[in-house]
This record gives sequence, structure tokens and C-alpha cells, in this order.
Amino acid sequence: MIENRKNTLHNHLLALKGGEKRFENAFQAISRMILDAPIEKVVVNGKTTYDFKIFRDGKKHIVGMYDEINSFVSYVKDAAEGGSSQEMAYVLVGEPGNGKTFFVEYVSRLYREFLAKEPNRRFSFRFTGLDRIGSYGRITSIESQTYEDPAVLAMNLLEAPGESRDYLARKVGFSDEQLEHMYANFRPLGACSGYVWSDLRRLHDGNLVEMLKHVEIFPVPLTESLGTVTGKYPAKDKITSSAVDLLGEESIQRLLHISDTNNPYRFDLRRGALARVAGGGIHFADEMFKNKKDLVQVYLGVIQNRTIEMDGFKWPIDMLIVATSNNSEFNRFLAEKEEAPIIDRCRVCYVSHNTNYRLQGQLTQYAIGGETKTTLNREVLHQDPNLNYAASVAAILTRLPRSEKLTPIETMKLAAGEVAGEKSIKALAEVIDTLSQDTDITSRFGQKGLGQRNLGRAIQLMVESSETNEGECMFAYDVFKTIERVVLDYVHDNNDRAKYLEDLKTARGLYRERIMTEMFNAYMDEPQAIRKDVLNYVNMIIGIDAEHLGPDKMWKYKDPQTGELRALKVDERFIKSIEERLSLKTDEQRETFRTSIRKIYGQKISLDPNYDFMDNLELVKAVTDVRLKSDIAGAGSLIGALANRTNEENQKLYDRMIDTMLNKLGYCRTCAQKTIEYFCTQEDEN
Repeated sequence: MIENRKNTLHNHLLALKGGEKRFENAFQAISRMILDAPIEKVVVNGKTTYDFKIFRDGKKHIVGMYDEINSFVSYVKDAAEGGSSQEMAYVLVGEPGNGKTFFVEYVSRLYREFLAKEPNRRFSFRFTGLDRIGSYGRITSIESQTYEDPAVLAMNLLEAPGESRDYLARKVGFSDEQLEHMYANFRPLGACSGYVWSDLRRLHDGNLVEMLKHVEIFPVPLTESLGTVTGKYPAKDKITSSAVDLLGEESIQRLLHISDTNNPYRFDLRRGALARVAGGGIHFADEMFKNKKDLVQVYLGVIQNRTIEMDGFKWPIDMLIVATSNNSEFNRFLAEKEEAPIIDRCRVCYVSHNTNYRLQGQLTQYAIGGETKTTLNREVLHQDPNLNYAASVAAILTRLPRSEKLTPIETMKLAAGEVAGEKSIKALAEVIDTLSQDTDITSRFGQKGLGQRNLGRAIQLMVESSETNEGECMFAYDVFKTIERVVLDYVHDNNDRAKYLEDLKTARGLYRERIMTEMFNAYMDEPQAIRKDVLNYVNMIIGIDAEHLGPDKMWKYKDPQTGELRALKVDERFIKSIEERLSLKTDEQRETFRTSIRKIYGQKISLDPNYDFMDNLELVKAVTDVRLKSDIAGAGSLIGALANRTNEENQKLYDRMIDTMLNKLGYCRTCAQKTIEYFCTQEDEN
């Protein structure tokens, strides 16, 4: 009757043979999970790398971290293929607030979701009917403490490994190839499972059919809060933490039942964090090097030998060990030379901050929050359309190291894959390579700067301020004040503080230029006014040398975005005015600049027909200045008209611009008025 049950070992092995279930180690499962999803090639900081799409799914996914993800994937893949990585832990080291913990927890969540699907689900076994043995008291069933796979039991069914293999081939019908694949992950049974199995062998005089009636297969629970499959051990203080938290300890309750003092089941391994993930899971050691020395020594044994050892008993384990650490703790640990063996067993990945200001937009949105924000009076809190840009640029500039080859703005633009005047992406790659030679990790590219938590603090300070609550709007310019407050309060190194405050000035200058463009768009009553003019300039300098350009200077071209034929009048005065604003005095300089624009056009448009040159800040600024000057007789007079609204005409202009900002540009009355006020001042002009 018992043999009709579905959860027998024989049924499980038949499902394994038929491909309905799988037996693989943690590295193989994680590697398959990542590599089965789509993979794309991307260029980051001038180097081709891979983008694994599994990390870009969902509402709150991982942003950037290309090098770190590539490093992690190659580590897991190497371990899955039997490389030296399987005897190492993967350690993420970096500044606080740069996404280390988020990355590990994201991978853990993906892994749980992956294991929830058939045929990826993990199984283990329990022994039942133990009261018949006599030495287990009231304990009638025992689960494998380390969630061993039923295949591990199958490979250890008989006392000699060769006999078990023959049995699997003969009774279950595994092919030689399948057995080869299975035995590649061979490991002995854990101490207590092995002990119970030998007790059952003694009880039934080696009758395997009777012994197998005591075996029941069950799925490993995937509940995150149980700490099974993916478990986390956060560093605790020196007094309360002990090896028990990791390994487990002798259980008094079990000793009350077990009369055989040699029985290793007297140790409760599930009391520790390691055993719960030992059946092909992920163990996450948060701030690993904050732990006291004896705990780190425990990790050394676990990483190297892949076993839990207590009083001479051994439990083989199968898990991926991922740890995090901040730079200061890691450096302190490195300084203690006697701790070299543990570092030797770690694959260290130095995690940098995100340095791409376009990607930072998504991270800034995480910091601002996805839900609708409200004031203290529960009125809806509006977000200035420039808030994300201002906060992102300010944060990114603090993360970019100073360089003699590139200005901060050039570095920022190149790191985002944009055009930076004459400077090429090669210059940035050289700067990064030079910095990577520095033995001080924090001096390398993107390793220092305001992290995501600091940005979150700045947003919090902004939301709690009375100005924000009174105006019911998060005005973009206010973010510079709150970031400055965060720098003064939380950055303790004087040199870093001075650099960050200097970077904030640069960010304000960039915000100023953006506002000039916004004001022109508002003045023209057209959200894309400047964009159209920038594209007109680009098309004019392409058409100016066209063979079929008639005396009327009309040039026909095919719009790459719509594919339609368009006619454009080449206005040489407009071209010249823009080039004068760019300080291009001689014909040679003009021609060089035009050639570079044409070259960019040729490269970008073929890949992205919607490319609009709006990332070329110098060109955008020049076009804005020229249009402000020609249409409104100078930005000065527009400022004058907006600032001095005593006559009816100026008031009408002001009202019309406010109307455009409210209805077409996404402003509310508060941030529209404050933006115009800011435009009318001379602040932050470069």
C-alpha cells in the first residue's frame, strides 16, 4: 500500500530520468536561470560588455551595474562548470548606498521565483516510522537537516557507491550518460541522514524494499521568511553573535528523546542559517567582515570545504555564498595579515556607484518614490519636471573623479554615452584605465560620491521643508540646497566635502542652461521648440553643401524619423550666429565643427532614427541663445519683460508663458512661477 504513494523515492527518480525534475547544484541552477534569459551587447564607458535582461525586469529592477553583473555571472558560470570558483565566496565591496545589498536580494528573489516553476523545484526527503527502531523515543520522522536532494540519497542507497550506481541503472533505468551527469554532483549523506539510514538498514537486515518504505519525498519550502533556499545572516554585535547562529547547536529537546548518545541528530542544524540553504540555495552574509574573528573563521571552513562540521560530524552542503562589505571594514580586515586565508577564498568585486546620469534618472525616481506624494495637509504634492534631472546631475557629478584630460561635464556626458565636443569616449576609457591602476580602491572611477541613501535623504529633507508644503510642489532648485545640507551633515572628509560642494555649483550651472531652453520653449508656446531648431541647424549644415541646392537655398531631405520628404530653407545667417556663439571664428574651425556634427549624424541616426542632438549641451545652449536674441531681442529683454510686469504687454507675455508651462510642459503654478523668478535672476550663470 505504501508503494502506491506519489512521494516515493522511486517515483522521484523516474521523474528525474524523464526530465520532469532536475538534479543540479546551486551554481548550475543560478547559471541556467541567468543565461536562459535574453542577453544583449552594450557599450559602457567605451568597452563592449553584456547586458543580462533578467536583471532589468520588474517595477524596481537593477539599474546599471554592468561590470558587477558581468563579473557575478562569469563567477557563477565558472563554478557551474567545475572551475575554482566553486570553492570561493563572492564578495561585493563598496561604499554604502551603492546597491550591493539590493543586488543580492534581487538575485535571491529571482532565484526563489525560478525554483517555484516546474521542473526547477527543489525536493528533499524525510525518514518516517522511526519509532520502530527504538532509540528515537517519540521522534517518529526526521527530515534531512540540510535539505539534501533525493538524488543524493539515491547515490548512497547501498554501502558501496558502485552498488548504488548499478542499482540505479538496473532498477530505475538511468542511462550511463544520465548517471555520469548525476555523479558529477556526488556527495555523501550528511551525518544524521547517513546515521538514520544505517539504523534502518540494521532494522530491516539490508532489505532495500522495506527500507525505502520509510522514505518520503517533499518539496523544499520557498517562503522567504523561513530563510530556506535564500537566507541572510546580518552581522551582529560581538557579544550576541556566535557560531551557533550559522552552524546550529546541540538540541536539549532532542536529547530528551534520543537514547543513543552517538546519534548526530542530537545537533539541531536548522537553528543555524547555513543548513536552511544547504540544499542548493543562496547564503547572503551581509557586512561579512563586521563579524568577529571566530565567525569569519567559521565562514573560511564552510567556503573551502563546503561542509558544516560539528564535533567531528560532517554535513556536505551545496550553496552559493555571497557577502557584502563596505570599503573601510574590508580595508581594516585586509590590514590584519593573519586573515589572508579568508580573502584568498573570496572573489572580490569592487562595486562602483552608477556614473551614467541618464540611468540615474531611474534611481532618482526610486528615491523620490513611485507613489503619489502628499503634503502634511494631505494635498497632492506636484513634482517639478526638472527635479529628476537636477537631482541626478548633482549626484552623478559627485561620483566622477577629477581628471586633467576631461572637465567634469565632459566626463559626465561621455559616461552617459553622449557627445562631449571634441573629446571622444577613448579619452574616458584612458582616464578609467589610469585610475584603475591606483591601489586605493576609493580613488578609482565611480568609487566615491553621494550614494543612493544620501540622495534619498536629500529628497526627504526637501519634502519636509515648509516651502515645499506651502507651495504643494517639489521645486527642482530646492534639491541643490538639500543636497548641500546632506554633504555638510554626512560627509566627514574635508577634501570630499569641498569637491562635492564644487560639483554642486557645476550642477546648478547645468540646471541654469536647462531652464534657458525651457523658457524659450515656453515663450515659443511649443514644448519641442529648441529641439526643432537644433535639428534644423544639423540639417542645414548637411544641406549647405548639397549639389542640388538651388539659388533659393531650398533643400529637400528625407526625415529619418518619419521617412517623409521635407523641404528646408538653408539660413546661412542662422548657421553663422550659432557658430559664433560656439566661439568658432575662422572658416577652418567652422568646417571642423560641421564635419564632427555630420559624422555624429552618420553614426547615430543609423542606430537610432530618433536621435536629436539634445545631449550636445554646447550646441543646445548656442541655439537657445541665438533664438532668444533674435526672437526677443536678447534674453535680457525677456528677463526684463517677465520681471517688470507693470505694463499690459509684459503681463500678457507672462500669463501666456505660465499658461504654456501649465498645459504643455508639465509645470504647476508654483514651480512655473518659481522657475520664471529663477530665470529672471543672474544666479548660476556660467
